Amino acid sequence: MKNITLLIHCKDRAGIIASVTGFINQYGGNIVYIDQHVDRENEIFFMRLESEFERNDFSIETFKFNFDESIVGKYALSWQVFASDYKPKMAVFVSKYDHCLYDILGRYNAGEWNVEIPLIISNHEDLRPLVESYHIPFYHVPIAKDGKQQAEERQLQLLQDARIDFIVLARYMQIVSAKLIRLYPNKIINIHHSFLPAFVGAKPYHSAYKRGVKIIGATSHYVTEELDAGPIIEQDVARVSHTHSIDDLVRKGRDLEKIVLATAIKLHINRKTMVYNNRTVVFY
Repeated sequence: MKNITLLIHCKDRAGIIASVTGFINQYGGNIVYIDQHVDRENEIFFMRLESEFERNDFSIETFKFNFDESIVGKYALSWQVFASDYKPKMAVFVSKYDHCLYDILGRYNAGEWNVEIPLIISNHEDLRPLVESYHIPFYHVPIAKDGKQQAEERQLQLLQDARIDFIVLARYMQIVSAKLIRLYPNKIINIHHSFLPAFVGAKPYHSAYKRGVKIIGATSHYVTEELDAGPIIEQDVARVSHTHSIDDLVRKGRDLEKIVLATAIKLHINRKTMVYNNRTVVFY
């Protein structure tokens, strides 16, 4: 049995769902999940559909060709089809903070995600022992002030050699280059605290503590060339009070970062996110 996930978006008009589901039925498919959303303001239709095919001769390439010939032109669809048994290849970028990396490696080792991690790249050596204890290749790519371009070229070569599908910045404390973003559009996932833009700088929790904040949070988003302004995938918050210390805020913030990043990764792996006009449609 073959399983596929179909993502589409287009200008909203009558008959799209009937045409797509009718095509899958005629092709011998059984729809096991379907969800849709209409952006009324922009009149854009979004749909996510999972289907299974029992035919032994089913070919996803033939399916794509026939779907393109029969449906795509009629509705001017933007669309993607993914084979559910394919394990996307995820690269992880880290610096010195280890809390998100520990969580990723634990979930990966437990088999929670249908994903491969062919490599982990860092601009520091600190986390090499942790990564290599999981038998994952670790690459140290230092970034000097006058050698940033050379470091990026080395990163790109590693990613291309491993045929990486998407990248996770697990508290990677460097700005990603525009070239890398263009090569992996909506395929680079970042995590940070949600104090931005109110509390910027190296010690946001200290600044927030001084102001007596009552809510802290974390945000995971796709990376764009505008810093920390990409389409948001997942967020969460926790309440704090005057009884909490700075260390309490930091611990709560790191816990949120781990959970929010893990959720964003899972949503991306399961093809449950769609990006349009710097916003996301997320099918939970």
